[in-house]
Amino acid sequence: MFKNYLKIAWRNLWKNKGYSALNIFGLAIGITCASLILLWVEDEVNFDGVFPKQDLVYYVPTNNRFEGQWRTFYQSTPGPLAQAMKDEIPGIVGSARTAGENLLFTIGEKGINRFGRFVDPDFLDMFSLSFIEGDAATAFDDFDAIVISNETATQLYGRNTTALGRVIRVNNDTNYHVTGVYENLPDNVSFGFQWAAPFERYALGKEWMKEYRNGFADTFVELSPKADFETVDAKVRELIPSKIEEEDRYAFLHSMKDWRLRSNFENGQQVDGQIVYVRLFSFIALIILLIACINFMNLSTARSEKRAKEVGVRKVLGSGKRKLMAQFMAEALITTSLAALASILFIWMLLPEFNLLIGKQLQLRLFDTVHLLPLFGITLICGLISGWYPAFYLSSFKPVEIMKGVKAKEGSAHVIRKGLVIAQFTASIVFIMGTIVVYQQVRHVKSRDMGYEQENLVQLPVNGDVLKNFGPIRQEMIASGTVENVALMNSNVLFGGNNSSGLQWEGGKDTEDVLISHRYISADFFDTAGMEILEGRGFANDVGTDSKNVLITESFSKLMGQGSTVGKRIRRNDTEYTVIGIVKDYLYGDMYGTSDPVMFYNNPEYTGNMYVRIKSGIPMARAFTEMEEVMERHNPAFPFEYEFVEDTFNAMFASEQLVGNLSRSFALLAIIISCLGLFGLSSYTAEQRRKEIGVRKVLGSSVSGIVKLLSMDFMGLVLIALLISGPFAWWLMEKWLEGFAYRIEINGWVFLIAGCIAICIALLTVSFQAIKAAKANPVKSLRAE
Repeated sequence: MFKNYLKIAWRNLWKNKGYSALNIFGLAIGITCASLILLWVEDEVNFDGVFPKQDLVYYVPTNNRFEGQWRTFYQSTPGPLAQAMKDEIPGIVGSARTAGENLLFTIGEKGINRFGRFVDPDFLDMFSLSFIEGDAATAFDDFDAIVISNETATQLYGRNTTALGRVIRVNNDTNYHVTGVYENLPDNVSFGFQWAAPFERYALGKEWMKEYRNGFADTFVELSPKADFETVDAKVRELIPSKIEEEDRYAFLHSMKDWRLRSNFENGQQVDGQIVYVRLFSFIALIILLIACINFMNLSTARSEKRAKEVGVRKVLGSGKRKLMAQFMAEALITTSLAALASILFIWMLLPEFNLLIGKQLQLRLFDTVHLLPLFGITLICGLISGWYPAFYLSSFKPVEIMKGVKAKEGSAHVIRKGLVIAQFTASIVFIMGTIVVYQQVRHVKSRDMGYEQENLVQLPVNGDVLKNFGPIRQEMIASGTVENVALMNSNVLFGGNNSSGLQWEGGKDTEDVLISHRYISADFFDTAGMEILEGRGFANDVGTDSKNVLITESFSKLMGQGSTVGKRIRRNDTEYTVIGIVKDYLYGDMYGTSDPVMFYNNPEYTGNMYVRIKSGIPMARAFTEMEEVMERHNPAFPFEYEFVEDTFNAMFASEQLVGNLSRSFALLAIIISCLGLFGLSSYTAEQRRKEIGVRKVLGSSVSGIVKLLSMDFMGLVLIALLISGPFAWWLMEKWLEGFAYRIEINGWVFLIAGCIAICIALLTVSFQAIKAAKANPVKSLRAE
């Protein structure tokens, strides 16, 4: 019997192949969209899933109170904390300090830069690194040991060559011995690294690391499987205050499962993170699928008159309602199965572009159970959703009326069909509005006054002999004619750097409770970065001249009370500094908020980045050629590497850009699917009204009049969708914008543009069929009747 259902269903699909093709294509787009999103969601929720101890390993951030508000910091735990937690808190069975760093590995003429971590021995076991060569238990027995990833080993020594026991020259001044090679970590890990070496080597000679008041390390702990998290976490929170006798700073545990999805904190409390986008895009994928299913339902019920005689005959011959419903459901399942097959092809074609869009390297792996079952589930669900209403509606026709030639009454089907069209275009218009608002918000932030000039500003690492040879490096770059200025800074201009509280200064009040950022620079940094000195002067090129002088940002200046701040003194620890200039506030860290006050020191010896301002109008290829030649002369041991500050800035908006890119793609897909349905419905309407159109043409109606007649009903539905989608889209985007301190206000023209786009697209879709019907020969249509 089932075989007969399939046979009949297949014959009916082939008989109506035009409409079947529209259904298959629409469903295929919906399934493709949902499948791509599920691949992305899978990657996000499986972040750090490569580590077997995901349930037991925790990161240790710190909360610090400034001006009455708790702020959460990573890479902020003091050096002694890791061992103290392991020794003093029951339930913690492993702990490790880590510090990330880029190192230059040199083998003969070959040199590569690789990021890795200096770690305590427990780290290797906590993260369960899978060793290809060597043994994790003994890997750090030697002070000069290093373990490297398989990828790094291959790049250094080639394939099928052992790396164990070999010597690596590091930063052109130190030798390390390879004591292990471990399997490469995947891209979806929160704390990636391509080598690991003993932390004790990193800490050698740095006595300040032994103080509880100095926070600098990434710290991880492993809990016993029997440990109670809340009990252990409570003891961790008490540890730092008990050591320094202060209540304004404490550490806490952050689960590995939350490192990616729930990494945002407000006033010291964990709130959300990437999980917001996982939920959002999962919901959007569901909406796209529903839009595709709506197409099927609409086209199936719209062609009810064509199927009425078939239903009547089958009922007269003994087919009951259940059998007819089974047949129509079989048609729906075959359609969705064909759509699923088509979607596999679409996914295969689109996945490379999708990876570029989201910045990942996802793989289809179709025959993996975790991928095959969801695809089967989506297909089945789409088939059931798409088919249930048409099956129920078509199987309910009365055979007596049909055999007498009475047209099947659509009843509520007509109303439902219009409601579904409205739902389709409501979703499409919401996507369009969302795309516009996201684009506006990102552009709004990017166009705000940053306090410095990003364009043509390049950042290079300070390594090897750069500090020693900075004078001639700067002079030769400027003399090349391609560079305006060169300067040094201890941190990235956009984020990072040192900060502290406890400073004292003249004027103002509650000075010790304010967080101040500290930036160590060379004298020409302000000119190089394009920062404006509002009052006073900059640093002299002679470091000794301004060793006890500082410049501060205008927000810091306001904290020091009324009147000019130039000449006032600031005390940090046991040193007193004199303010010689005020710098216009610049944005760093939180691109949507305000940045902390900054104090600048004339101490280039503590810097880690070199900034180069390339002259406007100079070809970049020429500028980099000149820069590379200078760096090869003065720092030959290290490869020439650079990055544009503008690229780093754009990367800070990765989540917002992802929302914008995917919203734009979803809006396009939703419109395409909706228009497929509208195309089918308008085609069917024109077919149904063929006789009416013929009569009107004979009586003198123009083509434009007939097009208007056939289009108005559909345009009315789109207008209703616009009225519904407007308030909903406004509410939705207001909720999204609430998360940004620096944000746009939604303007009414956004809704106008979205509505015009939807109406124009719908009008083009409907008009195609309407014009075709209006131009048809009326004699043929009337003769056919």
